[in-house]
Amino acid sequence: MATLLVIEDDINTNEAICEYMKSAGHTTLSALDGEEGLLLAKEPSVDLVVLDIMLPKIDGMTVLRELRKCSAVPVLMLTAIEDEHTQATSFDAEADDYITKPFSMVLLGKRITALLRRSGKNPEILRVQFGDIIVDFGGYAAWNQAGRIDLTPKEIELLKLLLEHKGLVLTRSQILDELWGYDAPIIDRTVDTYIKNLRKKLNLDRIITVKGVGYKYEESL
Repeated sequence: MATLLVIEDDINTNEAICEYMKSAGHTTLSALDGEEGLLLAKEPSVDLVVLDIMLPKIDGMTVLRELRKCSAVPVLMLTAIEDEHTQATSFDAEADDYITKPFSMVLLGKRITALLRRSGKNPEILRVQFGDIIVDFGGYAAWNQAGRIDLTPKEIELLKLLLEHKGLVLTRSQILDELWGYDAPIIDRTVDTYIKNLRKKLNLDRIITVKGVGYKYEESL
């Protein structure tokens, strides 16, 4: 897991991101203005920075430019500004990614996971084993000693999503948004069906139902 720095002046948004990422197993630091954020971002223990553009004292773009003079730490820009010029300017200043408010926490988590993976801090889950069952995410295949297990691509993607957010409860809506997209005509019960199939096909009791909320993966029960 990694150490993440969240530089965001809205305290509710800052705390929400920190709590979400801590639930996913990361360590988090927070700053509410650009001046404090720049100082913390230069710490060698920081593995990734989530950086808002509209900040008091020093704006986010200035923080990014100053940080790039001494550090190549991955930076994900976070802002309510969605115009093309602002996005292009962010990448010109060597931002690694960009996401606009309002955003899905699951999507933010996926972006952070991808950046950490590219920097070598969070290797991608390529294969997992449960007893004699092996699931190969890259090859979209699963098998045991008796042969191939018939998992659908969506079932494999759902299992990977739960593993990437180990210990963190994902709501049905978050799972639907991530795997089917915001506009897909899919209902909550679809997720329940896929979870049921995963448990049955893999004889897997590590996917836990959190009543009234959603599902999570627990390593040991």
